Amino acid sequence: MTTKRRVGKTGNAFLAILGTLGPQFLPFADVSTKELPMSRLLRLSLFQVSVGMAMVLLNGTLNRVMIVEMGVPSWLVALMVSLPLVFAPFRALIGFKSDNRRSALGWRRVPYIWGGTMLQFGGFAIMPFALLILTGDSHGPTWIGHLGAALAFLLVGAGLHTTQTAGLALATDLAPEDKRPRVVAFLYVMLLVGMVGASLVYGQWLTDFSPLRLIQMIQGAALVTMILNSVALWKQEPRDPSRTRRDGPTPSFRESWQAFCRGGRSTRVLVAVGCGTAGFSMQDILLEPYGGQVLHLTVGATTALTALMSAGSLFGFGLAARLLSRGVDPYRLAGWGAVAGVVAFSAVIFSAPTDSPMLFRVGTALIGFGAGLFSVGTLTAAMSLGREGESGLALGAWGAVQATSAGLAIAIGGAIRDVVADLATSGRLGAALSDVSAAYGFVYHIEIGLLFITLIAIGPLVRPAGEKGQSSLKFGLAEFPG
Repeated sequence: MTTKRRVGKTGNAFLAILGTLGPQFLPFADVSTKELPMSRLLRLSLFQVSVGMAMVLLNGTLNRVMIVEMGVPSWLVALMVSLPLVFAPFRALIGFKSDNRRSALGWRRVPYIWGGTMLQFGGFAIMPFALLILTGDSHGPTWIGHLGAALAFLLVGAGLHTTQTAGLALATDLAPEDKRPRVVAFLYVMLLVGMVGASLVYGQWLTDFSPLRLIQMIQGAALVTMILNSVALWKQEPRDPSRTRRDGPTPSFRESWQAFCRGGRSTRVLVAVGCGTAGFSMQDILLEPYGGQVLHLTVGATTALTALMSAGSLFGFGLAARLLSRGVDPYRLAGWGAVAGVVAFSAVIFSAPTDSPMLFRVGTALIGFGAGLFSVGTLTAAMSLGREGESGLALGAWGAVQATSAGLAIAIGGAIRDVVADLATSGRLGAALSDVSAAYGFVYHIEIGLLFITLIAIGPLVRPAGEKGQSSLKFGLAEFPG
């Protein structure tokens, strides 16, 4: 009994200490408002957790399992994993549809989040059995496995993009304008939490791989996705039949898109998003092989790079939220992220001639940090581009460009690395570029070039120095050192 009292007193004392701390010492403690309390925001963010789970499963776990344990050809795996990108360009249309939903129930975002959830569930439901047929170990014809796996990946991809687009739009609708930057950063943190947590669970579950455990894991992911998204949706969007009545004005997608792009500001933002995302994403499948082939790091050391980059991203999210809440221009913040990316890739490149694993690790962390600043800055800017009640179109356009650019950049980066490696090993690039690091360095230099193009696109968007809420520092290529 005495022990319990001591524990209770210790717990109360600890809570009292936390209560005396200012919000600056408690990340995201001031993101909640009377309209959107922390409990409600946490529930809403669960859709990002489910999206993170799906991303890890498609791009990480299944990628490895299909090639190594199941013996599926690498080209077929790459094709299957890339299929979800087919729906990425349609995110702008999904956002537009959710802006202009006509429903007697008065909901705009809920039907699309729920529809995306059902698509994800359906894809996960048929995926394990399609994969088993695909390997040729079952009695069914292999072409059914190909067709079933393609359909499963397409369904999950369509559901993922639909859920995330409508979910971000709903968060924009619910959050007060002055709190939206911190809400954006918080949702990104929850996406990272979902990815890290899912990767740990998947890895532990498949330690002793078997077809049965694979089926259980994917079906478990389907069930958890349904639960998380159902909880996230519960009593979130207020019903307003006046905004969704069927006799109301219904603009066409072309008209809304033309209005969105009028003036050229939105177009410049999307160009910056595309180039910046490609600049940060081309290295996605190259960093770990670079560490192993060039710096001769162990498998464990290269695997830790993912955690290092995630830590950098998490720090970038937190810093972005704090700076944006203080009135820093989101375009300026995105520019800082691009500058951090230039420094990061320079460090990675110079780690080869200096044979410095530490410099390589610093560069890896900076890549995550710069990508975090850039992502939150551009997404916050996209939120402000949408007219009142039309945030879905703006966020959908941002998501479409971001997802498509990332997928294409990853594929192109791998192809460029292979082509340059063949040229280097054959001696056609000369003795100075015969080292294995030349192929990786070629890709990293392209990424630096893309980030400079991003700075050119962002520069004119930064608000002039001296405006309210902005620092006195100018930002643009003219002020960039050298």
